[in-house]
Amino acid sequence: MKFSINKADAQSAARTGTITLSRGTINTPIFMPVGTAGTVKAVHFEELHRLNAEIILGNTYHLYLRPGLEILKTAGGLHGFNGWQKPMLTDSGGYQVYSLGERRKITEEGVKFQSHIDGSYHNFTPENVMDIQRTIGADIMMAFDECTPYPCEYNYAKKSMEMTHRWLDRCIKRFDETTHHYQHPQVFFPIVQGSVYEDLRKQSAEVIASKNCLGNAIGGLSVGEPAEEMYATTETVCNILPKNKPRYLMGVGKPENILEAIALGIDMFDCVLPTRNARNGTYYTSEGVINIKNKKWENDHSPIDPNSPMEVCRTHTKAYLRHLIISKEILGGQLASIQNLSFYLWLIGQAREQINAGTFFNWKNKMVKKVMERP
Repeated sequence: MKFSINKADAQSAARTGTITLSRGTINTPIFMPVGTAGTVKAVHFEELHRLNAEIILGNTYHLYLRPGLEILKTAGGLHGFNGWQKPMLTDSGGYQVYSLGERRKITEEGVKFQSHIDGSYHNFTPENVMDIQRTIGADIMMAFDECTPYPCEYNYAKKSMEMTHRWLDRCIKRFDETTHHYQHPQVFFPIVQGSVYEDLRKQSAEVIASKNCLGNAIGGLSVGEPAEEMYATTETVCNILPKNKPRYLMGVGKPENILEAIALGIDMFDCVLPTRNARNGTYYTSEGVINIKNKKWENDHSPIDPNSPMEVCRTHTKAYLRHLIISKEILGGQLASIQNLSFYLWLIGQAREQINAGTFFNWKNKMVKKVMERP
């Protein structure tokens, strides 16, 4: 993997760059649609290509359970299985294990958990999570970490962070002593933890930076903490992580969160919000956020977003889309997902253009207010 910075903003830490992987080039800042189980829900790859999506996510936990490693290996990895030929990143499953609550037990060795599918017991360790991601074949592999909840007591956050660092050493050792299974090399990103405690985040960022990996990630945010704490933590960590390597803020977030984090120096984002909220009738548009279930849209025959790069979003009306969502028609969730991903990718593309033009900071301040409006 190669990363180059193309333009740095004069009034913030925002920058544009290029990540080059064997399967393609990624222009940063970038938003990565989430394809947890090998598919971005309700969106065909053809639509993702039209939206100029350059990289998508898969998830180690979900793909390990279903379809399973044997099927993925036979298919030639996830790329061979689902047909997506551009880069992919796999989350290590740490967040999913965290979300299982009482159905998992965390020890120094790793995590024992119950499948949400059939209740069967499984074990994740730093070593086998590396092996699983080798089998999946994602271009970017993530470290196995513990994601702490919010709020989280200081002592627990400290012990968890220290264990995550020990797990990281085991991940790196396993990654270094193994190789990719298919034709494309894989790269590895460690993850900064430490909850919202500044001293822990500084310590973790210093440890992660010292590992000299090709890219770095920030985890454990967007789990319920106030936005101000998210931004403060992100700024603290970005001031320590090396500037010449991509920074990935995991699981973030709302459009305004993404814009503010770009200004703090973040290059990569992912979040389930655009597709998850789409299925519930929330549309992100160039004019703000629309809850299409509201009765006020029942007889509104204007397009959902006249500025959308996708024709289906410029032609279908609010009244029609409301009818689809209220009627629980599958097409409603599909069109909403296309619109929301279209908006997210358009927004981050606009951010790149503004950074390159030297006009990002003022544009960002105006756009943050606009994307939070509810027309």
